[in-house]
Amino acid sequence: MATDGWFLLVCDDAPYDVVVTDPGARVLDVVQVVRRLTGLSLWHSKVLVTQVPALILSGVPEEDATAAVLALREAGARAEAREQP
Repeated sequence: MATDGWFLLVCDDAPYDVVVTDPGARVLDVVQVVRRLTGLSLWHSKVLVTQVPALILSGVPEEDATAAVLALREAGARAEAREQP
């Protein structure tokens, strides 16, 4: 018996990366946010932020990526969430 129809594929949301493209004028504030988001030490967070573009988070859900970008922007950085291919 043949049936004509479409199948609905349900997939998880695509993972996102959070990238800092410019730390801005308040670098120390951005470093503190990166430290909170990643759990890295203060020194490692500063090194990461000063080597832009810097991948801060990788493979996170869209909601977490959006929240991280918002926190980084509030600290004065330019940041974006990029959908992984």
